[in-house]
Amino acid sequence: MLPLIPNDEHRIVPPISQFVEWKASDLLGMLCMASGCALTGIALFLSMSTHPGVWLSGQVLLAFAFVQWFAILHEAGHKTLFRTQRLNYAAGHVAGFFAGFPFECWKLIHGFHHRWTGWQDLDATTAGLTPRERPGWILLAVRVCWACWIPIFSVIYRLDNYWNLPRLHKLFPRKGSMVRLAFNVVGLLSLYGCVVYLAGPWQLLRCTGPGILLGLMMEDLLILSQHTHIPMHVSHGQPVDPIPPLQQERFTRSLRFPVWFSRLILLNMDAHELHHMYVQVPGYYLHRIDYVPQNQISWWQWLVRSKRVRGDVLLFQNRDQTGLEF
Repeated sequence: MLPLIPNDEHRIVPPISQFVEWKASDLLGMLCMASGCALTGIALFLSMSTHPGVWLSGQVLLAFAFVQWFAILHEAGHKTLFRTQRLNYAAGHVAGFFAGFPFECWKLIHGFHHRWTGWQDLDATTAGLTPRERPGWILLAVRVCWACWIPIFSVIYRLDNYWNLPRLHKLFPRKGSMVRLAFNVVGLLSLYGCVVYLAGPWQLLRCTGPGILLGLMMEDLLILSQHTHIPMHVSHGQPVDPIPPLQQERFTRSLRFPVWFSRLILLNMDAHELHHMYVQVPGYYLHRIDYVPQNQISWWQWLVRSKRVRGDVLLFQNRDQTGLEF
């Protein structure tokens, strides 16, 4: 019998070794890719209709597909979508195209995120939230965008973390890494340019614009729920050790979505605490882990409670400072 590990609240946490045999499946990976391609194809077909109702249904499906490609990208980056690693690599680039992420950049930054989760200033994806003085216009912009459902946060998340070559160069200065990242960024931009040229900008906007906007709005809620307004450590430039995966639970939040959405669209990416604790487990298996994380909350409860809070308070403060529990 494997030993069990108590967490901060003295609950029993299953050890990582309990799940080492849970390997990715090429069959399930293929089904995920087929689902993404089918959903995208149907959405685009409906979106080309001149009938308003059919067009609108296509845009809604496109938003779901946009989010699903984000989840597929996430799994491929962890090499847990397929057992065959070449398939993960190919799928990651396909998903990156549809989700709006250069896959090479995603792999490095997201790996960096998992290494430094809990250290707000060292984690590249949370460093921008580290406590400091900010100009009033930034605070105002954050308040307005959050209150008005303007999905600037998932856009900035992409641009600043995965498309920002100068910042990537500071984080990964090795020449080989930067050549690979720059090639991926330039190549993906060129591919997008070809799509715009071939489809025509106005036709492309009509067929994909509202769906992508809705998808970004959904991703805003998903991305911001995962680590914002949670107390974290700050290294202040001092050498520190990474926090082990099983201890990253307290720096992470999980949302409970309907089962169909969680498993079919998100591939259990909403089970974010379990993902951080058992990062080697494929997302489509996470629901089988018999453990309820300490920061799990219904997506609707999180949405209602977080929308009552000003955007700058949600992003730049934490529950120890505000007393808000969500």
